[in-house]
This record gives sequence, C-alpha cells and structure tokens, in this order.
Amino acid sequence: MSTDRYKTCVDVHLILRRGDEILLGKRQNTGYADGSWHLPSGHLDPGESASAALIRESAEEIGVSVKPADVRFAHLMHHYTNDARTALFFEVTQWSGNVDNREPDKCSGWDWFPLDALPDQMIPYAAEALAHYRKDLTYSERGWA
Repeated sequence: MSTDRYKTCVDVHLILRRGDEILLGKRQNTGYADGSWHLPSGHLDPGESASAALIRESAEEIGVSVKPADVRFAHLMHHYTNDARTALFFEVTQWSGNVDNREPDKCSGWDWFPLDALPDQMIPYAAEALAHYRKDLTYSERGWA
C-alpha cells in the first residue's frame, strides 16, 4: 500500500448562461479533443481558490469580467479521463464585457447553444456534467472502472 497522499488535478468550468443558452468554444491545437466543443475552463494555480480561478479564466479565455458574488456552484464531477480529475462547474448569468476569443491558438471560436440542444461533438465528461446540471444534480463520478 502506498504511503503517498492521493492527488488529483482540479479544474474549473464556466457555464456562462444567456437565458436558455450556454457558451461553448471549439478546441484546436491543444492535443486533447481538438475539434470538440467545450466550456471555458482551466486549472487552479497554486494557492488559488476555485472561484478566483474561474474569474481569472473568464477574463483570460473570453474577455469577460465576473464578480465573485455572481459565481454560483453548479456541479462537481470526480472523473478519470487520462488521469484522476476533479472538475468544478460554476454557473454565471451576469458579467460585464463582450465575449471575445482571447486564445485563438487554442480555440477556433465561441458560440451560443441552447442548453437542451448541445452539439454532438463535445468533450464527453463535460457533456455528461451538463446533463447532470440540467437535472439539478450537483455531484457525479465518471470513468472509475
């Protein structure tokens, strides 16, 4: 039995809501699921809270400003996709600024999709997490044997 503490990668995902639509970006040149649609997302930096990471990633990836009071926890998925990961999903319905593709080297563009008519080519764990989110389920697991 290992004496090392278990470690997992933690990432945050922005469910940016405009009424019944959410924002998705098409991945490119990332080496993982290129051509698939995905939510604005990123990893926590050392010493950073999850909500602070979400606010930072919102500005870095899509150029919008989000206030901490406007961040609402929506879903947590503990999944195994190439490695152990903890994915935190947060809903935001109010922000300032216009959506802009700030990382064109990693994303070919952003578009709005009805929450009940998402594109077929999505990253599977994100599609599954959004299905749970639509049902108001706050926790799920995926890929563990």
